[in-house]
Amino acid sequence: MKIGVPKEIKNNESRVGMTPAGVFELTKNNHIVFVQSTAGDGSGFFDEDYRNVGAIIVKSIEEVYSLSEMIIKVKEPITEEYPLIKPHHILFTYFHFASSEALTVAMLKSKAVCIAYETVEDTDGSLPLLTPMSEVAGRMAIQQGAKYLEKPIKGRGVLLGGVPGVPPGRVLVLGAGVVGVQAAKMAAGLGAHVTILDTNMKRLRYVNDVMPSHVVTEFSSEYNIRRHIKDHDLIIGGVLIKGSKAPKLITKEMLKEMRPGTVIVDVAVDQGGCFETTVPTTHENPTYIIDDVIHYCVANMPGAVPYTSTMALTNVTLPYVLSLANLGWEKACEKDVSLAKGLNIVNGKCVYKEIIDAFDWKENHFVSEPETV
Repeated sequence: MKIGVPKEIKNNESRVGMTPAGVFELTKNNHIVFVQSTAGDGSGFFDEDYRNVGAIIVKSIEEVYSLSEMIIKVKEPITEEYPLIKPHHILFTYFHFASSEALTVAMLKSKAVCIAYETVEDTDGSLPLLTPMSEVAGRMAIQQGAKYLEKPIKGRGVLLGGVPGVPPGRVLVLGAGVVGVQAAKMAAGLGAHVTILDTNMKRLRYVNDVMPSHVVTEFSSEYNIRRHIKDHDLIIGGVLIKGSKAPKLITKEMLKEMRPGTVIVDVAVDQGGCFETTVPTTHENPTYIIDDVIHYCVANMPGAVPYTSTMALTNVTLPYVLSLANLGWEKACEKDVSLAKGLNIVNGKCVYKEIIDAFDWKENHFVSEPETV
């Protein structure tokens, strides 16, 4: 199969879809891999590294798309890429369709096969291709939140770990999934007092068992959220509903109950965000302030640490890429139920129920229907 790895063109996105080690496995299996020149520079992988493992380096993104049958990316295609996507393409990347109707409609119109990393699902309900980026984002949420709590950037002026004689900062984590647990681990490591909320008692029991005693678990409810936002310095939104929009757990009106300089980090921004006031931002302009509350809502947080993120991503995507390349998408999905759950759009039809529900579409939604024209 002919496989393309284009350079990511989203704002400040330095990750790349495949490391040289991953490309080596593909070429070893007699596949042809086209890598756009400088695609891996931001992650510390250079054209020569890809050439040495058998990749063909091409100059433009247009060449990558025109020469390839399968495209391996990190982030969803942006507007400039839409015309390059054709019916013969398999696109394997993070899509987060439920947060963008425009993207969804564009991919329906392309009639390509769109397989989303974030909805590939193991038999135990875990999301193997989302997990590593959730781990990175969860840890980064504390790193960034701690920075924006500093007074020169309008934060409360709180050191999360405190010092002898001064109590530590307080961190509220919404969601005890992968993001929440990693955020809690980082915050606890800094010495902060951590409260983690979830509606899943199994997850809360797990957190209670593995975390130190200054990480406190509590059942999530609007009452408890309202109570905690009044005295916590940093709030992390890490709630995910597979393939669907994130629930709005903090409303605009609730911001008035927070202390000035409170920082909120919405890791769920890719899925629409779990704060009502969430607006996607970039690494270039990462924050904005509403009612004296600092919002950090960068949609590609792991893109700020591209070396770590690209390595972690290729570790988990490579077996699926090899399967798709060796068998073709239909046989690969027939053989692997987990991979089949990654199918979101096939030949102009949306086949993932949560996306259909997110936009109140009909089950047989095609691009020819009036509401998508």
